[in-house]
Amino acid sequence: MSKIVKTIAALLFPACLVFGAYVVLHGHLTPGGGFQGGAVMATAAALLLVAGIPLASKHEGRYHALEALGLGLFLFFAFVGLGAASGSFFFNALASHGFFGQAVAPGPNPGNLHTSGTIAWMNLAVGIEVLGGISVILYALREAARGEGDGKAEGDGK
Repeated sequence: MSKIVKTIAALLFPACLVFGAYVVLHGHLTPGGGFQGGAVMATAAALLLVAGIPLASKHEGRYHALEALGLGLFLFFAFVGLGAASGSFFFNALASHGFFGQAVAPGPNPGNLHTSGTIAWMNLAVGIEVLGGISVILYALREAARGEGDGKAEGDGK
């Protein structure tokens, strides 16, 4: 790729990550959430792949770890509800304590981030999972595209 494409991709990389994180963190207040924000953050990995920036190859293993971390966090917060008074799976156990331990007042939500209990934490876990999952898919597609150009047909034995 040209130097211009690589430079623009490098400039847009942090912007994609920051905007995706914003969508994830505000998912319980505005349209968006974990999946949408994770997809926006995965666009940063796609930019690196399309531009051919070598940094992309160095982080391939980290995306597998992010996918596993996101799934583990999501299941952890799902099981937190079992330890609550209701004892049900996916129960919002932190709702009465708020996001940072502050009690949430009844009535309309003023738009504070701490008003969702475990929902914001689950949005974060889903965002991490989607970032890792889509990035792994992108890397697999890149490797498959690279393998097609070797001149060998399937079952050729050559």
